[in-house]
Amino acid sequence: MAPSAPARPLALALGEPAGIGPDIALMAWRARRAREVPPFIAVGDPGLLGNRARRLGFEVPLVRAAPEEAAALFAEALPVLAAGPSATAAPGRPDAGSAACVLEALAAALDLVTSGRADALVTCPLAKSVVQAAGFPFPGHTEYLADRARRPDGTVPRPAMLIWSPLLAVVPATIHVPLKDVPGLLTTSLLVETGRIVARDMARRFGLARPRLAFCGLNPHAGEGGLMGLEDEAVVRPAVAALLAEGIAAAGPLPADTLFHPQARAHYDVAIGMYHDQVLIPAKTLAFHDGVNATLGLPFIRTSPDHGTAFDIAGTGRADPSSLIAALKLARRLADTEAVGEKAA
Repeated sequence: MAPSAPARPLALALGEPAGIGPDIALMAWRARRAREVPPFIAVGDPGLLGNRARRLGFEVPLVRAAPEEAAALFAEALPVLAAGPSATAAPGRPDAGSAACVLEALAAALDLVTSGRADALVTCPLAKSVVQAAGFPFPGHTEYLADRARRPDGTVPRPAMLIWSPLLAVVPATIHVPLKDVPGLLTTSLLVETGRIVARDMARRFGLARPRLAFCGLNPHAGEGGLMGLEDEAVVRPAVAALLAEGIAAAGPLPADTLFHPQARAHYDVAIGMYHDQVLIPAKTLAFHDGVNATLGLPFIRTSPDHGTAFDIAGTGRADPSSLIAALKLARRLADTEAVGEKAA
């Protein structure tokens, strides 16, 4: 019998060095047994992790390793793949060098995944203002990763942002845009494409045979038949009809104010909102500490904790690693589910 292939870890990009990314990476490793954290390899500056561990008073053995060695080492030490320049930023005080530290580590972690040396990418938070000041031309991780997934014909896949927890999964159709711009950005084709992406990845990676999608209305009471705006009847309803015609289980437009209580949540798998806060407020209210940001629509798996850099508590020991641990667990689950599906196909 041929020997089995070595287990592949998750690739964890450490994110902004002045934020809590290094803190929660160390905390996740320390919780590996108690909270069943899957093996990962930290990608970034080993000196940053060592300095942060000493500051926090953590005894965390760090070992420079190749990803092929990480799973075997993980029980006794935190595997690290050195990437990018040494971090110069102090906790809570980002500096000009932070951008290169973040972006080179992110690129190296992604390379592990796209080359098949790691099963999924997990990203700690970056500070958008820091990387954009250094010339990073993307709004955030998601757009950068989509650009890196550019197809041979030059087209860029359209990603969708899923905020997932055991209680609620949501996708905003428009993301980081001013509220005043949302009505002009919403189109039937946008919602149909979003629904297709969500249905495909929820089946392929979450193992749902026929995912149920619930589309929020844009206006109060889903427009109340046009009395409170025409977008729901003119844009949202035709999108739902088109998805139904394709065999995708979709419903809507539905009033958002009655869509998130327990009885309503039992009738769908993912709620698709028209704008960011419409669905992220209930998602973060219900599962602030264990919510996960997962990117759908890409040819690789990417998850992230559902919070920012938290400069105010970086290096203090007050960070909560729960969302990162949830992101690591979800990435492992999605990779395993996808692998099973590929073997069965």
